[in-house]
Amino acid sequence: MTEKVEILGVQVDSLTMRQAVEEVEKLIALKKNSIVATANAEMLMMATGDAELKKILNSAELVVPDGAGTVWAAHHLGKKMPERVAGFDLVQELMKIAPSKSIKFFLFGSAPGVAEKAKAKAEELYPGIKIVGTRNGYFKSEDEAEIISQIKNSAPDILLAALGVPKQEKWLAAHKKELNVPVSIGVGGTFDVMAGNVKRAPLWMQKAKLEWLFRALLQPSRAGRLVALPKFVWKVHASKNS
Repeated sequence: MTEKVEILGVQVDSLTMRQAVEEVEKLIALKKNSIVATANAEMLMMATGDAELKKILNSAELVVPDGAGTVWAAHHLGKKMPERVAGFDLVQELMKIAPSKSIKFFLFGSAPGVAEKAKAKAEELYPGIKIVGTRNGYFKSEDEAEIISQIKNSAPDILLAALGVPKQEKWLAAHKKELNVPVSIGVGGTFDVMAGNVKRAPLWMQKAKLEWLFRALLQPSRAGRLVALPKFVWKVHASKNS
């Protein structure tokens, strides 16, 4: 069991990338329909005003600190948080070990054609990887039974859901038992980056903890989300002094 740090009412696991990969491997072995969440500052802020999301995060089997803001918050609260475990990087690390461990993936979400491109990229980067199915994230409620059936029949070990926050977390939680997948992870824009539709920040910006700024500059539609960052800093600071 890893140590947890409470940030704005959400319990976040304090662990390294290596430990996160090991924890996911353990969850696969347990086969008990687990949810893994990747908590950045934006998600944690969202959870302060969304009781359903907060409940899902606090009942998730693993909540990794995805983002410099989450790591900063833990340190500001005087808690240990060794490093950022970005969702995109966690997926790559899991895909890297997948061929030797026979871990199977299902890619669900993003615009039509994106999951297929991400699959092709994964097969190029990680020879021997088994991606047992793909499905785009454009669907109506009447399509859900068919999607669940497709995922279930493909029998993946890991379901990657790229539906955006909080839709992906709520969808996975609502259908957790029906899906019967050992590990389900909400992965946001991971498929878009893998497909080459969205660029990742240069390594120096990642190391300088400025990836959020790069994304905002690249996608002006995300600029509004930046407002959440100073609010997040203020809320964490207020929670420390309360």
